[in-house]
Parts: sequence; C-alpha cells; structure tokens
Amino acid sequence: MAPKDKYTVILPTYNERRNLPIIIWLLNRTFTENKLDYEIIIVDDASPDGTLEVAQQLQKLYNPKHILLRPRPGKLGLGTAYVHGLKSASGNFVIIMDADFSHHPKFLPPMIATQKRTGCDIVTGTRYAGDGGVYGWDLKRKLVSRGANLVADTVLRPGVSDLTGSFRLYKKSVLEKVMAKTESKGYTFQMELMTRAVGMGYRVEECPISFVDRVYGESKLGGEEIVEYLKVCCGGTRQFYRPVKTDVLTRTQGVLSLWVKV
Repeated sequence: MAPKDKYTVILPTYNERRNLPIIIWLLNRTFTENKLDYEIIIVDDASPDGTLEVAQQLQKLYNPKHILLRPRPGKLGLGTAYVHGLKSASGNFVIIMDADFSHHPKFLPPMIATQKRTGCDIVTGTRYAGDGGVYGWDLKRKLVSRGANLVADTVLRPGVSDLTGSFRLYKKSVLEKVMAKTESKGYTFQMELMTRAVGMGYRVEECPISFVDRVYGESKLGGEEIVEYLKVCCGGTRQFYRPVKTDVLTRTQGVLSLWVKV
C-alpha cells in the first residue's frame, strides 16, 4: 500500500496580521474536509505589525503538528522565503501561495485532483485559461499583468498561460531540484522557477483559479521587485544596476538571457 500523501503549504508573510487567522482557518477547513494530511509553514520576515505573535497564537490553536513557524530577522525576498520554508517541509507535495486571500484555498482540491489524475510534477493555478479570472484590479493593472506574461511567454516559451502566477503545487523532490538551480530572489522567482522546471523536462498542468486582490494591507510588491522584473527583461542579473532601457529588442535580449541559462 502506497504511503499517504502529505501536503506542505509554505506561507511567506509580511504585515499579514489581519489576514493570517482567516487564511489558516480556511486552509485547515479545506484539508480537514477533504481528509488530507497537511502542515503549514509560516515564514515571517520580522513583520512590524505583529504577524509573528498572531502566528504563535494560531500554532497553539491548531497544534504545532500542523503549524510550523520559521521566522527570519528581516525582509529577505520572496524566493529565499520559499527556500527557507522548504528546508522544514515534511510533505511529499509542497504548495506555494500568498497569505492575503489572492489565492483561495478552495482551489486546492481541484489542483490536487489534477495532479492525481495526470501524475504531473507541477500544477500551476492560472488566471488566464479556462474559467480563471482576476477580480479587484483596474484595467491598467490587468493590462500590465497580461503584458508581462505575454512578453515572458513569447520569449521563454514555458508553455503555461500564467508565468507570473504564484499559486502552485509541486512534488517536493521536483521543487528541491529546480530551486537549487534558480537564481532569482524576489518576485521574478516564480517566473524563473517555472521556466527552469520546463527546461529540465518536468511535466506541468494548469488549473484555472480566480485571483482576488488582497483584502487587508498593502501589496508587498515594491520598487525593488519591480526593478527586478525589469532587470530580467533588460539583460539579466549582471545588468541590475545599469540604466533600464525600454526598447523591445533590449527587453527581448534580457528575457532571452534567462532562457539561455535554463
């Protein structure tokens, strides 16, 4: 008899004091109702709003078996938060998602079902295929998101419709191998992670999701993360501190440099 699957959710947090209790409750309900073994690893980057204190209370409420705390001394980047959390993961599947309700746990059962049905290595939630969608964004933000995905997908050709998305289910062994080759640290981490996975021959399936803008707090996507995305689109890591050029050729060459690395 095959061992029972266990799902590890890695939740990076920064100023999520109000969101965390609700997302944890929803995750617990989803896993419990579907009779799934799980653990949630909260990686808090020294949130000044007291997120860690709230997480400590939740750990007592839901049992340390299900809630693991892996705080860090400061805001060190989204990519490194996942790397940090993965070190403590005991599940054979790892879920990465946001803690601000942008990614609703109700989509986890269909994502898990997709993996079981296909046997794929990665299931990625997509806003841009099937009945997926985006809610709470104005037209400008939607156009920017679709444009970023279009530019990256055209050059990198990973074969997924939502390359910048961050709601995914991985086989743990696959995520460990792909992370070991991934260089990005911030919000381009997701893009590089998927591109490398496809380049390494791993099978990816998509599952439509509804993305909803955060309920409480402000987006963690700041100036440095935006610069990092532009950096990837304008020449790769070595050009981080060079002036950003906006011509299409330069952007294409930058994304192509990431493709060559993969």
